Amino acid sequence: MSGTADLPRTECVPGPWRRAAAGAGLLGDDQQVRPTIFTEMTALATATGAVNLGQGFPDDPGPVQVLEAARKAISDGRNQYPPLAGIPELRTAIAAHQQRFHGLDVDPDTEVQVTMGATEAMAATLLALVEPGDEVITIDPFYDAYAAVIGLTGATQSYAPLTLDRDAEGHPTGFSLDIPALRSAFTDRTRAIIVNTPNNPTGALLGPDELTAILDAAKAHGAYVITDEVYEHLVFDGEHIPMATLPGARGTVITISSAGKTFSVTGWKIGWITATPELITAISAVKQFLTFAGGGPFQVGVAAGLGLPDEVFEAHRASLQSRRDLLVEGLRGAGFDVILPAAGYFTVADAAPLGYQDGAALCREMPGRIGVAAVPVSAFTNPHGHNAESLRSLVRFAHCKSADSIRLAAERLQKLH
Repeated sequence: MSGTADLPRTECVPGPWRRAAAGAGLLGDDQQVRPTIFTEMTALATATGAVNLGQGFPDDPGPVQVLEAARKAISDGRNQYPPLAGIPELRTAIAAHQQRFHGLDVDPDTEVQVTMGATEAMAATLLALVEPGDEVITIDPFYDAYAAVIGLTGATQSYAPLTLDRDAEGHPTGFSLDIPALRSAFTDRTRAIIVNTPNNPTGALLGPDELTAILDAAKAHGAYVITDEVYEHLVFDGEHIPMATLPGARGTVITISSAGKTFSVTGWKIGWITATPELITAISAVKQFLTFAGGGPFQVGVAAGLGLPDEVFEAHRASLQSRRDLLVEGLRGAGFDVILPAAGYFTVADAAPLGYQDGAALCREMPGRIGVAAVPVSAFTNPHGHNAESLRSLVRFAHCKSADSIRLAAERLQKLH
């Protein structure tokens, strides 16, 4: 999968696609586009019959109330274009969700934009607000789609690293934001910073001091804060603090979330943006020419889901936490140093104690050797930056799979000894 023999030749195809591919690290020195690490690892898992703990899609079916609401909407004929902003009941449900869980007052008619997933929400926001020559900061490690869209805008990506903390014996204990490096990353050209908390791939939660430092630096430079909060309901340890709840956030913070992770319906691609009316208007002006709107019956299902009782959200969170703990136990038994994730779909483990300094090499070896697929954390980092070497031996495993799949993977991982 990493070769070029079967890749189409692209030297004669001009255009901004090159910036997107290069931003995501997919454009080689030979100018050929390579598959993402997720595509590569999933293909290896399929070819070898490996347990796929690489790509972050869950085995859970999702709450029956959500699924039935979507089925009924299809049967009732709600299969044509929904409104650009999203169906009224979903926008109302999103506003009610923000008040219920976060104490935020959101106008469903002027401060909500429904999108085709959080990825489209991020793309529409960056394309609406960022000019060529601007700078956009990402927290490193970062989800690869951020880099691709930043490249598409013609802006430059800069980085604020999450530092891997270690104890006195050198074992990794967690991640923390390097606040001096964050402040240094801001310049007069900084247009926005993307904040992903709970974080993918690390599972880290940013705390109040870190979030306040981000907001203060952004406001001092007249930059926007774009938050990706898709794991907001999947917190195991600590508390998720939406940046929109911080004093002075209004007009600066743009909040993105989605239903995919919360309700285990990642294929539905129903996301949303909440922000002040002028920002929503600007973003919607771009979003309407991306997909305009879609997923009408799924929007009905998500609206039903957002109104479900607290115990439904809690049951899903608790189930995911139990599978996290199962995977952590298996990884430690196999000899990895594990960084216990505070939230999200993924557990990061250090392969160095097993003698592997290159997590990417190990990930390419494991499917064929022991029948387990995972993704190297190096795929989420700036290859020339502060974190490139310190995170090189780290591997990301998905704990959103079934308990049976995790047990089987844990059993196979013992062969790495």
